[in-house]
Amino acid sequence: MIRVLIVEDDPMVAEFNNRYIQLIDGFEVIAIATNTTEAKKILEQQTVELLLLDVYMPDENGLALLSYIRSKGVEVDVILITAASDKERIRQALRFGAVDYLIKPFEFERLEQSLLVYKEKQELLMDKEGMTQKELDKFMHVEEEASEPEKMLPKGLTESTLQVIVSEIRRQHGAFFSTDKLAEQTNISRVSIRKYLKFLVDIDWIEEKMTYGIGRPVYSYQYKRENDHHLHPYVSS
Repeated sequence: MIRVLIVEDDPMVAEFNNRYIQLIDGFEVIAIATNTTEAKKILEQQTVELLLLDVYMPDENGLALLSYIRSKGVEVDVILITAASDKERIRQALRFGAVDYLIKPFEFERLEQSLLVYKEKQELLMDKEGMTQKELDKFMHVEEEASEPEKMLPKGLTESTLQVIVSEIRRQHGAFFSTDKLAEQTNISRVSIRKYLKFLVDIDWIEEKMTYGIGRPVYSYQYKRENDHHLHPYVSS
C-alpha cells in the first residue's frame, strides 16, 4: 500500500480527497494535516510515500513545505492539489520535484489518473533492477510526446457534436453557465454534455468553477476566449 498524507486546511476538501483516495486500490491515507507544522511532525514520526499538498496554507506557503522536504532529504513524492494556477508557483513546484499538479476544481477522474500513473511508476521501479532506454522513454513519456502526429478527440466524442456545443458556449458571451442549461439549449443529454465539458476543461478552453453547498458540489463553466487556439487542433476551420 502507498501511504498518503493529505495536507489541506479546508476540512471539507480534505474529506473529499480522503474519500476519493479510498476508492482507488493500493493507496492508504495515514493522516490529514491542516497546516505545514503538523505535516512536518507527521513526516518525522511516520513513513509517508506520497504527499497531497495544497499551496495556500494558514501558517506558511505549501511550497515552503516542499522546499523544506527537499532540503532535509525526506524521501516522499508530492502531488500538488491547489487553486494556485499562476505559472511561477507551478514552475516552483516542478523545480522542487512535484510529480503532478492538479488545479482546483478538478474531476475525480483526473485525481484517479494521477494516482494510477504514480502507482504504475512505483511498481515499475520496484520490479526492475535496470531499465532499457525504451522502457525509460515510456516511463518518462518521451515516446508519446515525440510521436503525437495530431490532436484526436477522446473516444466517444464527435467533431459535429463538439461544434454544436462550442457554438452554443460562445453565445453565452463569457457568462457562467451550467450543464443543465447547456443541455437544454442544445437538446443534447446531460450525460453527453458532461463528457464534452470535461474535454473542454482539460484543454483549458473553458473554466470550471466548483461551489460547495448542501450535498454534492455544484459546477459552472465559462468560455475562455483568449484560449481559442487550444480548440483549433480538434475542429475543422
